[in-house]
Amino acid sequence: MISKKVLLAVVVSLASFVQAGTVVRDQVEPQQYLTIKADVEKGTISKNIYGHFAEHLGRCIYEGFWVGENSDIPNIRGIRKDVVEALKKIKVPVLRWPGGCFADKYHWMDGIGPRKDRPAGINTFWGGVIEDNSFGTHEFMDLCEMLGADPYIAGNVGSGTVEEMQEWVEYMTADIGAMAQLRKLNGREKPWKVPFFGVGNENWGCGGEMSPEYYADEYRRYQSYVIPFPGNEGMKKVACGPGGEDLHWVEVVMRKAANKMDAITLHRYVFTGSWDARIGKGSATSFTRELWVKLMENTLRIDQNIDNVVEIMDKYDRGKRVELYVDEWGTWWDQEPGSHAGFLYQQNTMRDAVSASIFLNSFNEHCNRVKMANIAQINNVLQAMILTDKEKMIVTPTYHVFELYAAHHNAKLLESELECNPLTGSEKKVQSLTVSVSKDDSGTVNITVGNIDPENSAELVCDITGISPVSVVGKVLAGEQMNSHNTFENPNDVKIEALSNIKLDGRRLTVSLPPHSVSLINVK
Repeated sequence: MISKKVLLAVVVSLASFVQAGTVVRDQVEPQQYLTIKADVEKGTISKNIYGHFAEHLGRCIYEGFWVGENSDIPNIRGIRKDVVEALKKIKVPVLRWPGGCFADKYHWMDGIGPRKDRPAGINTFWGGVIEDNSFGTHEFMDLCEMLGADPYIAGNVGSGTVEEMQEWVEYMTADIGAMAQLRKLNGREKPWKVPFFGVGNENWGCGGEMSPEYYADEYRRYQSYVIPFPGNEGMKKVACGPGGEDLHWVEVVMRKAANKMDAITLHRYVFTGSWDARIGKGSATSFTRELWVKLMENTLRIDQNIDNVVEIMDKYDRGKRVELYVDEWGTWWDQEPGSHAGFLYQQNTMRDAVSASIFLNSFNEHCNRVKMANIAQINNVLQAMILTDKEKMIVTPTYHVFELYAAHHNAKLLESELECNPLTGSEKKVQSLTVSVSKDDSGTVNITVGNIDPENSAELVCDITGISPVSVVGKVLAGEQMNSHNTFENPNDVKIEALSNIKLDGRRLTVSLPPHSVSLINVK
């Protein structure tokens, strides 16, 4: 029989837990622990967070999309069928074009009318090759319609004029007037819907080497002529934001122009080397565990980067009207040996896939401000979804991450809390897991988890409140090695497979996550 003294000690102990707000769990604490409140919604994850970016750079457009009507590669009106069909599987919601640095030297009238009459120029930013302008406004809009994606146009502030930008908007979206008549003569009767228009790109760098004060004044001038015509009234005007952590740029542009914009951008690239070409950014496929850890440390800084930008945005936009678009992001490595200089062609391994899971989970968690993100880039450039070699095509590990994460499109972000081990080998003691949780319209809870540890599996215990789960299934993207990747000779070395070792017991879910993996768990 328990004595009164012992019973009193137990009561006091329990009371102290309650006063401290501590949840009493099992006696043996799991090392990796996730709690989910399925009835607490924190915001809506815009599908546009899963957007993409296509620039006239290397083989992104030419060969990646455009092969011409007379090509032996199967195509629809010059756009290759295999790439379109693959991208439709990941539900591309929005596509940014024509750049990038290329946007601020692009003169849109060069890319309309009969292709045989379009003037050729030199792509001075990327490789010094001839740009024949065979892929222009009509071809891009046709591509977007094939993909079911919204177009996001980047306008030329660096070398263009206000008149040129205003006439491009009119050409695309007006139903009457001289530019509308020109569009109709070129074969498009109805105006297109253009939901997003960027007023310049990286104007602190390749877009004109501007100071933030100068750009803010130019932005105000240019945007005043970006006029939404009837039928396109909801077009969002997007201001150029910082590259990485240049908070002074954010401060100045928000202070001077916040009331004239609907969104501001952020660009974030990660690697393990240096911007200095003499040092290089590192190899895409040959790297050590130490370099894996360094890349993950760099990627995980995205959370603080976004928080710092949003803090300044809140200062000048207390109503939180202005949206944040991370419209260039991803890994950037030295281009593949033997590839054309300036084409930025790189392979794509499980390291890139896990890095992408960190980025995407962060964007989800910031969904009340981050309303769009566009990975760089969609084909054959940097962290691409698709690689082509003439008629051949393969998908990359990052493509499969977007395939898994499509479950989050327009879903409700749920409140969750993760407790996990630090990543071994990290001097910064960063986390070993990255997680995001949402609930879709069917009531299914979707959990995406990246196991950042390249060597050790993770035993994850998850407690779910707010629903009564009845079933669970999972999928995983792993690969045998941390540098596993797909090649034209072996296109399926890295692919999505069923996630085994997953169990649901009441409201508790347990799962074993392979090392260097990205998983999707669906709880119904």
